[in-house]
Amino acid sequence: MAKNYNERRWMVPSKRATGYASERQAKVHQRGADEGKQLTDYELGLRSGYLLCQSDHTGIYKYKEAIKAGKSKTEARRISRMKGKKSA
Repeated sequence: MAKNYNERRWMVPSKRATGYASERQAKVHQRGADEGKQLTDYELGLRSGYLLCQSDHTGIYKYKEAIKAGKSKTEARRISRMKGKKSA
């Protein structure tokens, strides 16, 4: 998870979905510091994907818009991870 809570952590939805589907079936964390621990109801809900999907699509949209505006890939990635309506 992001150390800065104002940073959006997004990835290509299909990559996230693959990992989360296997975790939901196993009902345990499969990577990270909590590996092997039981998933809580809240975490199972997050892994259903709806809220994360919204964040992923927003991040991808902001990234593509920044690239169209002539920003570098590094700058576009930084912009896409910012929450809110800031674009620069």
